[in-house]
Parts: sequence; structure tokens; C-alpha cells
Amino acid sequence: MSIGHFVDGKRVGGTSDRRGDVFDPATGRRTAEVELASAADVDVAVQAAARAARAWRDASLAKRSTVLFAFRELVHARRDRLAEVITAEHGKVLADAAGEVQRGLEVIEYACGLPSALRGAFSENVSTEVDSYTIRQPLGVVAVISPFNFPVMVPLWFVPVAVACGNAVVLKPSEKDPSAALLLAEWFAEAGLPDGVLNVVNGDKEAVDALLEHPEVRAVSFVGSTPIARYVYQRGTAAGKRVQALGGAKNHMVVLPDADLDLAADAAVNAGFGSAGERCMAISVLVAVEPVADALVERIARRVTGLRTGDGRRGCDMGPLVTAAHEAKVRSYVDAGVAAGAVPVVDGRDVTPDGDPDGFWLGPTLFDRVTPDMSIYTDEIFGPVLSVVRVGSYDEAVDLVNASPYGNGTAIFTNDGGAARRYQHEVEVGMVGINVPIPVPMAYHSFGGWKSSLFGDLHAHGEDGVRFFTRGKVVTSRWLDPRHGGVNLGFPTQT
Repeated sequence: MSIGHFVDGKRVGGTSDRRGDVFDPATGRRTAEVELASAADVDVAVQAAARAARAWRDASLAKRSTVLFAFRELVHARRDRLAEVITAEHGKVLADAAGEVQRGLEVIEYACGLPSALRGAFSENVSTEVDSYTIRQPLGVVAVISPFNFPVMVPLWFVPVAVACGNAVVLKPSEKDPSAALLLAEWFAEAGLPDGVLNVVNGDKEAVDALLEHPEVRAVSFVGSTPIARYVYQRGTAAGKRVQALGGAKNHMVVLPDADLDLAADAAVNAGFGSAGERCMAISVLVAVEPVADALVERIARRVTGLRTGDGRRGCDMGPLVTAAHEAKVRSYVDAGVAAGAVPVVDGRDVTPDGDPDGFWLGPTLFDRVTPDMSIYTDEIFGPVLSVVRVGSYDEAVDLVNASPYGNGTAIFTNDGGAARRYQHEVEVGMVGINVPIPVPMAYHSFGGWKSSLFGDLHAHGEDGVRFFTRGKVVTSRWLDPRHGGVNLGFPTQT
């Protein structure tokens, strides 16, 4: 099966002869080939978006909301189908895929109410018989470049908000799992979105570079690893574009001595091994403030050894990694951790999966006595590897978290309200959970980190999303009558 693009309201092929392979990660079998767009293919999609943007920006807020409400109903009714597509190409278990769809639906629902967020402010008589007011207007053509780990949720962080604000969108999903994005585009069209307002081009770096350099593209939203996020930000801004580039993470979960260790262990396992650790908000470092480390590690190990790794369609707890190359990369980090002297309490390299032996399997791995100089601590592994670092105090824990170059998400587990409040104030991280291991905000708040986890000034969805996809304009208005005549070259002032 060949997977093409979606341009101007229909599926189309491109001009490029380059192809990529799409796999079922649970079997290791190639299920399709995806066309990798050329710069010419990208230009066709951008030109379709540019034509559509001129009319869509003038569509009433009521019309935009009607389309979004209809799209929400289609996604809700077909959420099981969408989850199945995610599992087939990404590998995450069906329950996890269904949760991803639900979080995407929440952003669609937020976008349905965007007319209220697009309201301006009005001031009467800022000067005698002079009024002033603000309006927000769309940018035109915007690009969204999304990663493999959330093929539905991440596009839905951006596309509904951009569309509700009156923009036309070119979406480039990951070439590893492209089918879900094409379904979303088809369902948007079915909901009444005019042709060309949402286009999907599949591709790799050539397509990304073409979007970053295209003169018709006004803004770029990106989610991916930190090195690529930095590249996208630098290249996009150099081309005069507005860019929000969400990068990688190394998320710490701090457990204080007063915490409920059973609840903390549950949270660490859920946040560390869900989606096989392929989440930018996964907990990959557990910071145990002594004297709780031994008891906490024992509880986590007991839970991890009970997890069932296998085909996500068989009711397993954790699925495979997305590709053979990524599985090999994560496995190499486990090897490096052992070589560096970390203690492999649970070693996922020896897992016996409930699935095809040719799948891309690596079981949950738990390391104890990890130190900050080890690569399993410093690097974003993006796999099912949880590292336990032991510290002697709350202050040492905060210093450890704040020394990280990443600042995406963090969590603290404690029953001490004062300690929790102090942590949320002192920690240098964009999203903080208090007894919540994966603090992904609801759609009406904004998602994004600090430091090397974000390049740009505005976060995803919520109020920041509206500001990113619109420009503000201030209008000063006076309706003239003969009293306003006369020549006066002085600078205008309020009177």
C-alpha cells in the first residue's frame, strides 16, 4: 500500500520518487510505503493553503465554530477507529491510544469556543470623541510539524486552534506513522472545512526545510527532539517566520520522605512506562530523598515485573518501540547504564513479549543508583528506562532538577503542602505536577516547557495558542464633523 498526501480536499500523489517504510511495530512487518514529499510537492500544498486562506480568514466565527463542532462529533464517533490506526503504526496499546484521542478531543472542544477568546477590547472616549479597540486577525498559511509518538494528539494541539483563528494549515506528520493525520484531514473535510484549509504532506527533512523556507508560510509549530527543535527555530526565524518549537525532556519525579510510597510507586510506573516511555512528558528520572529509596525501589520493581509487554491489540500493558532502529538505540542506553555501574533492578533486554518475535521489543527497565554523569541520566532516551537517583535532602533534589538543561515537566510527591508550594515556586520547569506524575495541562491552559525544552515565546493551545496563530491590531477611531477641522502640526495628545 502506498500512502500519499492530502491537498486541496483530496488524497493525491506527489512528484517525488523517494519512499519511506511504515511498519507494524508489534510484528516487525512492513505494512505500507509512504511518499516523501519533494520541495515541489510542498509548494503545491502551500499554494492550495494560500488560496484557501484568503476566503477562510473572512469566514464568520459562527461558520468556523460550526465546522469545528461537526469535526468534534466525527472524531468522537470514530475514536475507536483512530486508536486502532495509532496502535497499528506506532505500537502503543489500544487503551493508551484511546487516551491520546481523548486528549486531542479536548483541544477540539476548546477550539469550538474560540470566538470568545478572539474577542477584542474596546475603550470609549480615549480622547474627546475618539474610541480605541483591539482585534486579532489570522496570519495566513501556517505549518505544523508533528512527531511520531502522538500522531493524533499533537496535530490536534495546533490544527483546530489555527483553523478556528482563520488560518490555513499545512501539516507534516511523522513519516513513521502518517495514516492518522490523513484520516483527520478527511474528517475535517467531511465536517465542512473548505478545500485547501487543511493539507497534509508526508515527508522527511526535505519537506521540513521546504516549509521553513517557503515565503507563503507565516508560522511554524514543531514538536520533536531538542536538536531538531533548535534547528527548526533557528532556520524558521532566520526566514522571518514566527516559530514555536517544543523540544525534548528529562522529566524528574521527586519523592519526599513523607509521601505515600505505594501511590508514588504506582505513579512512577505509570508515568515511566506508558507508551513504552515514548512521551516527552514521561518520567525518566525518579529522585528519591532518603531514607525512602530502598523501600521505593522495591515497590517499583514489584510492579514492573508484573507488567505484560506485547502486542497492543492483545490487552497488554506496554507495547513495542516504534522502529527497529529506535529499539536498538534505547537498548544501547541500557547497555551503557550497566557498563557505567548503574544497578539494573529490572532488565528489559530479556523480556519475553506477548507478540510476534520479530516485533521491536524492549521490556520495562529499572535502574538504581544512577549518578548525574551517566548517559542514562543526561540523555533523553525516549524509551522504557526509569533511573533512580538517591539524594539526601529536598534542597539537593531541587538543585539536581534545576541543573538539567531541560525544563519540560516535573512532579513532586509529598503530603506536605508547604514543601509542595515551595517546590512549584523554586523549580525551573514549565509544567509542574503535585502528586500528579504527568502534568499535561487541560486544553484551556497552555502546554510547554522552559530552557532547552522550548524554543520560542509561546506555548501550545490555550491562550498562548490563540496568540501564536493571530496578530493583534489596535484601531483608533473618530467619526469626523466640522468641529474637528483645522491645521495643527503638533503631536496628537489626549484631550
